Amino acid sequence: MAVGFKVGFFWFEIGNGDFLHCFFSTIAVNLENSNWGSKFPVIMNELYQGHLDTNKIDEAINELKTIKKQLKNLSTDKVVWDIENLSLLPPWKDNISNEITDLSNYFVTSDGDDFLTIFMHALEKGKELNMCIEIDSL
Repeated sequence: MAVGFKVGFFWFEIGNGDFLHCFFSTIAVNLENSNWGSKFPVIMNELYQGHLDTNKIDEAINELKTIKKQLKNLSTDKVVWDIENLSLLPPWKDNISNEITDLSNYFVTSDGDDFLTIFMHALEKGKELNMCIEIDSL
């Protein structure tokens, strides 16, 4: 089942739900010292729960910019598939494209697009339309 960001009638497909959880787990472990939501409360707590109100979109945009900048400093071996079981590896293990150089470009949607770019587009669309953002599945 595909998950994505929904903004009104706009759909930003991400891919598998486990993949999305991997992104959030990677943030929590590497950027928040395994303290989920301690540095990025809007994205990690509010949006991850499935809904982000319009009045929090600017904060989420700022958090995502910081996340991207900090992920750039982390090598791909720092990816975390599941914060609940740190021994688990992504299904592709370390078989990744040579174009992936760090965690800022590690995450790619099921459509082959850069996840962080799609994430930012969803936030910007929510801001433009003054509409909430939801994580939903098809």
